[in-house]
Amino acid sequence: MKRNGLSKAIKLVLVGTLAGGLAACGGGGSGSSGSGSVSGNAEGTSVGAVTGFGSVYVNGTRFATDGSVSSDDGIEREGQLEKGMVLKIKGDWDERGQGQADAVFYDDTLRGPLVAATWDATASTGQLELLGQVVVLNNQTVFRGATPVELAAAPANYRVRVSGWRLDDGSFRASFVGASLPGSDFDDVNEAELEGVVQNLDTQSRTFTINGFTVDYTSAVADDDFSLDQLENGLAVEVEGQLNVDGDVLLAEEIDDEDDLFDDNDDVEISGDIYDYDSAARTFRINGVLVQIDGDTDFDDISAGSLQDGVFVKVEGDYRNGVLLADEIEGREGDAELDGQIEQIDLSNEVLVVSGVRVQLTANTLIDDDDDDDGRRNRVDDINAFTIGDYVEVEGRQRADYLEAFTIEREDGDDDDAFELEARVDALGSNSVTFMNLEILQGNFNVAGVRVGDEVEAEYRKTTGGQYELVEDLDD
Repeated sequence: MKRNGLSKAIKLVLVGTLAGGLAACGGGGSGSSGSGSVSGNAEGTSVGAVTGFGSVYVNGTRFATDGSVSSDDGIEREGQLEKGMVLKIKGDWDERGQGQADAVFYDDTLRGPLVAATWDATASTGQLELLGQVVVLNNQTVFRGATPVELAAAPANYRVRVSGWRLDDGSFRASFVGASLPGSDFDDVNEAELEGVVQNLDTQSRTFTINGFTVDYTSAVADDDFSLDQLENGLAVEVEGQLNVDGDVLLAEEIDDEDDLFDDNDDVEISGDIYDYDSAARTFRINGVLVQIDGDTDFDDISAGSLQDGVFVKVEGDYRNGVLLADEIEGREGDAELDGQIEQIDLSNEVLVVSGVRVQLTANTLIDDDDDDDGRRNRVDDINAFTIGDYVEVEGRQRADYLEAFTIEREDGDDDDAFELEARVDALGSNSVTFMNLEILQGNFNVAGVRVGDEVEAEYRKTTGGQYELVEDLDD
């Protein structure tokens, strides 16, 4: 078992016992935006991926909504949203993980015919190519309409909509991929959508490129407060339109800039991948947003020295004059992975015991199920659907005595009775190794050279006596 993309996993914010609050939600109904504001410590805009429903969970907060969504991409109702879609929510929220949405916005990152796709089922990594852009896939990506295996087997059979984050090299990391057959239109009149940085602008021929893909804006109109006269090299824009006959030019119908995510003086939280990191200026960007660090910025689960392009973080702060002044930066890098079988379930505390490891679920845990056709069921039902004996794959952050779950996915049962854990060694005994209070007997297998703190891969099983024992040497 190899860890795949955990350095960009979605980090969880522990918000205590949520079951009582979830039950009070009635399981799946949306709140009303007119039902009154939540008394909280932030009022502004939250941008992040959906991790659950009933109403909408984003950045560790359950936002009550009125069920409506604003979008240019054919999505008008909360019922059309999917886990993994990146939303912009205007409203307020508190430290208990409760929020009130005044407005919910969704916008595709990319949309168009798929040209190529790869998928490594062992590593759970791959990539897509559409509109000349590379889209990175990992086990954090939510797929709907087709599995990654199906996409890789016959990419030309599908059109896709992608929601995710732009990376430092101009490529994208997908949080959500929705696939449809050619001829379907995702309920949107525009065939294609592309976002990125303007290059090679030619105002005479009215063309430019985005990461090498040509955009013809001869017939385009500007959206919102943007003007086509403002187009310039280096400007981040989003373009919607139709592809030419050869599929290599996007005939733009609408163009907008990406500088309108937040209002001035907004309280802001946004999660995504760092790019354009400048250690001297103490700045970086997330999805086109310039972030400024200063001496008052707090760091949680990450140090200032660990900031670099490609690291997934959540930033909270104040948006002023086009710059997000960071009050706090939270590291969202996972460091542990577990494939095992559910042995105990504590619904009231949202805790599972998986092959001897205590797994803590939180409001930001992405719960997905390859065998479940209803990927939009509410979070209460997501949790209640777990049963003892289920095989699951869990990824997240290793704590002192538990695994904080970033994602958990139900899997088909293994052919053998072996479990797999990739984590740091917490203790070594005379004939055992311990991870997060899980003691695994060494038996006849080799742990020579392994030290406390080392990250290793352990394959183990449960004995008839209820203990756990290695079934092969530790792999570091």
